[in-house]
Amino acid sequence: MENIFPNPLSEIIFGSSESKVSKQISKLLKEGSIRKIAPRVYSSNLDEPIEEIVRRNLFLILGNLYPGALLSHRSAFEFKPTNAGHIFLTYSYTKKVKLPGTTIQFLEGHKPIEGDNPISGELYVSQKARAFLENLQVSRNTGPSSKCLTLPELEDKLEQIIRVNGEVEINNVRDRARAISTNLNMQKEFERLNKMISALLSIHTSKILSSPLAIARAFGSPYDPGRMVLFEELFRQLQKKEFKSRPDKNRTAKSFRNFAFFESYFSNYIEGTVFEIKEAKEIIQTNQPLPARNQDSHDVLGTYKLVSSRQDMSLTPQSTEELISMLSYRHKILLSARADKNPGQFKDKNNFAGSTVFVDFNLVKGTLIQSFNFYNALEHPFSKAAYMMFVLSEVHPVLDGNGRIARVMMNAELVKTGQTKIIIPTVFRDDYMGALKKLTKQGDAESYIKMLQRVYEFSENIFGDDMDEMQEYLKQCNAFLEHTEAKLKIIPR
Repeated sequence: MENIFPNPLSEIIFGSSESKVSKQISKLLKEGSIRKIAPRVYSSNLDEPIEEIVRRNLFLILGNLYPGALLSHRSAFEFKPTNAGHIFLTYSYTKKVKLPGTTIQFLEGHKPIEGDNPISGELYVSQKARAFLENLQVSRNTGPSSKCLTLPELEDKLEQIIRVNGEVEINNVRDRARAISTNLNMQKEFERLNKMISALLSIHTSKILSSPLAIARAFGSPYDPGRMVLFEELFRQLQKKEFKSRPDKNRTAKSFRNFAFFESYFSNYIEGTVFEIKEAKEIIQTNQPLPARNQDSHDVLGTYKLVSSRQDMSLTPQSTEELISMLSYRHKILLSARADKNPGQFKDKNNFAGSTVFVDFNLVKGTLIQSFNFYNALEHPFSKAAYMMFVLSEVHPVLDGNGRIARVMMNAELVKTGQTKIIIPTVFRDDYMGALKKLTKQGDAESYIKMLQRVYEFSENIFGDDMDEMQEYLKQCNAFLEHTEAKLKIIPR
C-alpha cells in the first residue's frame, strides 16, 4: 500500500472520507503506529496523556473538525480553555462537545466578518472590538463556566489599551465596535461598552466601573499593575519578618552632621558623582561649589542639606498628598542647580537603566498613590524604610536623582523613629544594585531584604563627633574601595 503520510508521522492525523486515507489509517492503527484520541482525530504520540496532546493541538483540531468556527467571547482574549476546561466558539448551532480534557461550547451566532482573523486552517478568532461586545452579553453561568469575562476583567483590558497605546487606540476600538454592532445585533452591548470607555476617559461618571485599575484611570490616577505585584510581594516578605532595633548612636548635632557628610558623599558617588574625600569636605565646609564642577558640587551640597537636618529628616508622609509634596520639596533641593532636570517635578518622559524600563511617566503619580496602602500597613521603621526605598527606585519618578531621593526617603523613616540611618558605601554598590535588580526582574524580595539588613548592621557602627575617626573606621571596613578590590567588612564598635 502506498504510504500517503509523511515519515516521521505528524503528531496529529485527521480521518477522511477518502478511501486511500481511511485504509492507510486502518493499517497504522493495526500496526500500533497511531492511536485514536477523538472522533476523526489520531495521534502518532503513543506516550503522553491524550488530554495533553489535545490541549497542545487544540486550534489545529478545531480548525479541521469545525471549519468556519470562530474562537469567541472570553476565549478570544484568553486563547486557552478556562480552569474548568471550557473553550467557546461561535458556530452555526449551539451544542456542547467533549474532547479529552476540553469541553467545546458552541454558541449559535454570526459567522466571521471582515476583521476577524484566521488562526489555524479555517478557525477564526473574534477581532478585539467584537470580542468586547461578545463579553458584554448576558451569561447564565458564572466563573470558569461562563462564556464571558467579568466586568472588572473587561475594564482592566480597556484600561490597558489606554495605558499602552493611548486614547487614539481605545477610540479606534470603540468606533469599530459601533460599526459592527448593528450587523451582529449587539447594539445594547455597544451601549454598555461605550459607557465603560467614556468613564475610563473621564467623559462620563465612573460609577459604572468596578475594577480598581479602571476606577483609578477614571479619576485621573492610572497606575502600573505589574509594579504593584512587586510591591505587594515585598510588603508580604517584610510583614513576615522581625527586624532588630538599631538606635542611632549619633545623638549630638555634630555626630549627626558627620554621618550626613559621608551619607551624602557615598550617595552621590554611587550615582557616578565622584569626588575625592578632601574635595567633598571642602565643598561642605565652604558651602561653595568647586569652580570646575559647579553642578556636581551642588548635587553634593543639595544632598547634604537634606540629610544633615534632623528636623527635616524626621518628616515622613502621612498621606498620599504628603508623599507627593515631600518628594517634590526634597527633589527641588537635591537638584537645585540642574534646571534642565526639572527639580521638584515628576518626569515628563520615560527613563531607563540598561534593559530596565521604569514606570511610564503617565503612571508615576497613580503608582505612588497605589503603593501607599502597603507602606501605611507596615509598622517597623526598617520595613517602612526598605519598602519606601524600593518603591521610589522602581518607579523612578523624576528625570534625575532617583537613587539619591530614594535613599533620602528611606533614611527619613529611620530618623523619625530614632534608628540609625543607612549608608551604601562604594564597596557595597554592586551588592546593592544587584539585589535591586533581582527584585525587579525576578521578584526576589528575600535577597533585597538581606542586602539591606547587612548594610544596616554596618551603618550602626558609624558614629562619633570626630570626623577623622569616622573616616578611619570606614576605611578599615573597605568602604571607599571598589567592589572588585575588596568586600565590605563589618567591624563592631
